[in-house]
Amino acid sequence: MERKAWSFALVSVAAILGFDGDTITEGRLVLGGVATLPWRAKEAESILGGEKFSEGLCREAAESALREARPLRDNQYKVPLAKALILQALTQIAGQRAE
Repeated sequence: MERKAWSFALVSVAAILGFDGDTITEGRLVLGGVATLPWRAKEAESILGGEKFSEGLCREAAESALREARPLRDNQYKVPLAKALILQALTQIAGQRAE
């Protein structure tokens, strides 16, 4: 289907992880739909770098990425949505790596 003018992501996540064995050498995490411009979650990236991959680490990074979020009344739903998408993106990267 062709995209309509009103078709847009409520929240989007772009993530990349570099690995050396099981250790994350670097991570990049960018969120869309949560600010006026794509927003790089640098604090979350610093949490990921140098650590062994785990779901707990991904949850910590997701929490960190949204810790300073100040949603408006009508878009508060984006905070848990963004956290879930970050977790999904990071675990999907690790899962693809294992295949």
